[in-house]
Amino acid sequence: MKIAVSSQNFRTITAHAGKSRRFLLFDATTPCSPQECERIELAAEMVFHNFRGGPHPLDGVAAILTASAGGGFVARMAARGTEVVVCEGSDPRSAVRDYLSGLLKPAVVTCHDHDHGHDGDGHACCA
Repeated sequence: MKIAVSSQNFRTITAHAGKSRRFLLFDATTPCSPQECERIELAAEMVFHNFRGGPHPLDGVAAILTASAGGGFVARMAARGTEVVVCEGSDPRSAVRDYLSGLLKPAVVTCHDHDHGHDGDGHACCA
C-alpha cells in the first residue's frame, strides 16, 4: 500500500493538497516503519485544482495526508478511490504511522467559501 503526503518543501506536511505540486510517497508494507519511496513533483496541469481527468501520477495511492484540503478535493479523491486525511502534525513519517494505526481519520466532505474565483468548478457541493 502506498500513502502520499503533500509536502511543498519535501520535509514537512503542507496545506491545501489540491494546489500542491509536491508529494512524498511512502511504502506502507511495514506499518510500524513506513519508508519514503519516492518524491513526486507534478507539472502545473497535473495539480489537482487544475486537473481535468485521466490518468494521474498519484493514482493508486490509498490515502493522501495533508495539512488542509477543500471539500471538492476530498470528493474528487474519493471518486478516484483515495482517502484524504487532514493532519495536525508536521512530520510525514509520523503521520503515515498514525494513519496506519487508525489514529487519523479520513476528511469529511464539507462546502467552503467559493469566493476565490473558480465558481464552484469541480465542487460537488456547488452543483
